[in-house]
Amino acid sequence: MLENYIPVLVFIAVGFMMGAMFIMFGKIFSKLLKVDRPNPAKLSPFECGFDEFEDARMKFDVRYYLVAILFIIFDLEIAFLFPWAIVLQEESVGMFGFVAMMIFLGILV
Repeated sequence: MLENYIPVLVFIAVGFMMGAMFIMFGKIFSKLLKVDRPNPAKLSPFECGFDEFEDARMKFDVRYYLVAILFIIFDLEIAFLFPWAIVLQEESVGMFGFVAMMIFLGILV
């Protein structure tokens, strides 16, 4: 009975070995081909495009909030769209379900 699992174990082992091999080759090639130009700016933390600051309570542009809110709205739209797409295949929903979802999408977009 355990001999049925041998092909699966071989597949997993080969996958891990190939993944390790790709990582190893990537590390080796990056060491060989990189250009080493040390710079103190490369070691400083990146603050998302802002200048470095010490106070966490600085004002920043409202556009970031707008992007976050739009992301949440469209993320929720997709969360409603997946179950609707599954239920739409049933005959009980029919054209009414399709029209209702198109109205919902039209309001959101």
